[in-house]
Parts: sequence; structure tokens; C-alpha cells
Amino acid sequence: MDEEDQLIQPQDQSCWATLPDVCLRRVFWWLGDRDRSRAALVCRKWNQMMYSADLWRYRTITFSGRPSRVHASEFQSALWYVKKFGRYLEHLEIKFLNPYNAVLTKKFHLTMRGLLSCLGKSNNRLKSLSIQHLELDRLVWRNSIRSSFMKSLSFFLKKMGRHLNYLSLKGARLTTEQGCHILNALSYLRNESTVSELNIEDYFSHHLAVYSSPQFNKTMATFRNLVSLTLNYNCISDELLENLCDNTAGTLRTMNIKCHTHDPHGQVIWGMSWAKLARHATSLKVNFFFERVMKYERLARILLQEIPIRSISLRSCYFSDPDWSMRPTLTDLLPTFRHTLQKLTFEFNNNHESLDEELHLLILSCRKLFYFKIWAFLDVKFVERILKIREEGQCALRTLKVRIYTNRYETNEEDRTLREIYRRYRKLIDSELNYFVIAYPMM
Repeated sequence: MDEEDQLIQPQDQSCWATLPDVCLRRVFWWLGDRDRSRAALVCRKWNQMMYSADLWRYRTITFSGRPSRVHASEFQSALWYVKKFGRYLEHLEIKFLNPYNAVLTKKFHLTMRGLLSCLGKSNNRLKSLSIQHLELDRLVWRNSIRSSFMKSLSFFLKKMGRHLNYLSLKGARLTTEQGCHILNALSYLRNESTVSELNIEDYFSHHLAVYSSPQFNKTMATFRNLVSLTLNYNCISDELLENLCDNTAGTLRTMNIKCHTHDPHGQVIWGMSWAKLARHATSLKVNFFFERVMKYERLARILLQEIPIRSISLRSCYFSDPDWSMRPTLTDLLPTFRHTLQKLTFEFNNNHESLDEELHLLILSCRKLFYFKIWAFLDVKFVERILKIREEGQCALRTLKVRIYTNRYETNEEDRTLREIYRRYRKLIDSELNYFVIAYPMM
């Protein structure tokens, strides 16, 4: 009598043996790879469930950039997964965290070469690919390893590009020529790419004036179905906006633009270029993220009134400049977008000036604003003022997140006042707001 004939009879089995497939699949969904492999040994039904396509459609593979015995098996397990279940894969995310030395980058490259080769042979379902934070301009990437990795990635994109809807190569940090070469692989033999969502934030190395490259503008002209585009401001030019207007006006919905102080951002963009794009891409919303670009003169050159801006994030971390003032930006620049602004995020050191009144008036003027987050030196009563206008229906805020900086080690007084404010507006906060407020010592 073989093993299958010796299986426990139904009346002697637990409820797990008769568990419906949909429930059993849900149980397997929450298990890690090792636990799934062990569970698959229980019986034939569970073994068959192990090969259910639903379990393997999404995958995030994280490679640690530090030498460690704990992480030594990451490379082998990644290849094992792709060889065994790669044919089911639809959404793949790969992270390589802060590579420590050239040995690890070489190991990562060899693993990725095998992984991409296996996927290219067995998979025709892949819709989404994300490979983030490679930082290929670092010295830990030797020239030969970097070139070989880019060759493997380009070959894979040439073969699989026609299936992809989403591609993120955020943080790759390539030269303009290298970056365009990889992006061109998506339109290999077709002269156009089918990708609808493209994330190339920090894709090019810092300090590169990508906006002046004819090669980049030619590459971007191959994208004809973009719905969402994420990139740095050093890529923006009148030519790029013209390309987007000609090729993606019917589909483009979102542009996310990051502007970092180390990226070139002094180029002149005509307001008429933005106006033309906004006129043809009628559903377009633009989100700006500024990192340590805070001075009014610089912001005014970038934030043109013709841009349909949905959200603005201004972050300077803890850097302080006594010659800098946030007041003109709050009173003169941002109110220009009061009819379209829905999200505002501020993080700055304004120890030298009080901005409570200006922020209060800005929130009142932006009638569509539903998200407001600020880390700054503020009076605790500022929170109460915002809650009061929200209760009276003078603003539409649904999310309020505030970190109040103080120049004292202790925040007992501020904490006590914040508790009183919460008790006073508890009904509003608990029922209608995503609310987080804290006092934070900056000593």
C-alpha cells in the first residue's frame, strides 16, 4: 500500500483538511517562503496550493549591502524563487541597500544576471518592475561590473518591455548617455514604449543638466502612453513639455517633480510651455518636492502660475539661514495656487521669524486644501486656530500633522496645552480628522 492510500480518512481529519481553497490560499498568502515550503509537505492538496499563481504575483526582494551571515542566503533564495515561481510573477520590486564594497556589488550583479535571464525565459506576465537605490555612480561599483549589469538590464528590458506598464529605476544615478541607453531598450524594435507609469527620480547623477540634452528629449519622445511621470527638475525643459504635449496629452494625469539643491535648477522654462501642456492634458496634476531649495527667488522661477499644481513639499531639514525668510513664499507665491492646492508639506527651521499668522491665512485661502503637514517653530495656539476654522467650515482639512519645535529641553507646558486643545476638539478630531500633533525640543 503506497503513501497516498494511507492518508487519514476524512472523518479522522481536522477541519484543516476540508478547508475551502479560497480560505487555504489566504492562509498561504500570509506565510513566508520557508513556512510555505513546510506546509506544502502536509498533503497533496496543500502541495498543489503551494503552486497557486495568486501566491506569487507580487514579490519584493531586498538585498542587504552589508556583509553578514544573516543576509548571506538572500542571493541564493532570490534565484530559488525566480527559478521555481518566476513564471507567475507580475509585480517585482528589488532593493539593494547601501552596498558596502565591490565584492557585494559583484555578487548582486551575478545574482541579478541569473534572475533577469531566468525571468526573460519563463515569464510573460510581468507588468511592474522596480529596481531602486542602485547608486551606480559610487566607487563600490567597478566599471566592468557596472557596465555588465547595465547590459543585462538593457537586454531584459528589450525582451520584456512590451509587457511592462510600470517601471521605477529611482536612485540609479547614471550618466545621461547610460540612462538614455537603458530607457531606449523599452522601445526596442517598436519606436515607442508601452510604459504608462515611469519613475526616474534621481535616475541621473547629481549635478547633471539633463534638460540641455537632445538625447534625453529624443528618448522621452518614445513614451506615448504615460499616465504618471516622476523625475527631477533638472530634466525639465520646454522641449520635454512640448514632447509630453504632443505624445501623452490624452493620457498624462500626474507629474511628480523633485528639485534638490544639488541638482541644476536654474534653467528658464516659459510659462506658455506649461500652459500649453495644461490646456491639452486637461486632467494633469503636478506635485513638487523641494529639498533645501527654499529661497523665494529660486522658487518663483520654478513655480509658475500656469502650472496646475496639486501639492507642494518644502523641506530644509534642520538647516538654518538667518538671511532667508519664508514669509514672501507664504504670502506672495503660494496663494497663487489657492484654487488647485490640495496638499502642503513644510519642514523648515524658522527660529528667526514667526510665521503663525501667514500660515493661518494661507490655509484659509486654499479652499481645496485637505492635507497639511508642518514641522517648524510655532506657537501651540496655532493648532487651536486651525481646529477652530475647521470646525466652523472655513477650510476643508482632513489631515493635520504638526511638529512644534521649541528651544527648551522640556515640553511639559506645550504638552499640557495640546492635551487641553484635544479635549476641547475631541469630537471633531476623532470623527473627521487624521490628527497628529507633538511638541519637539530642538536643543
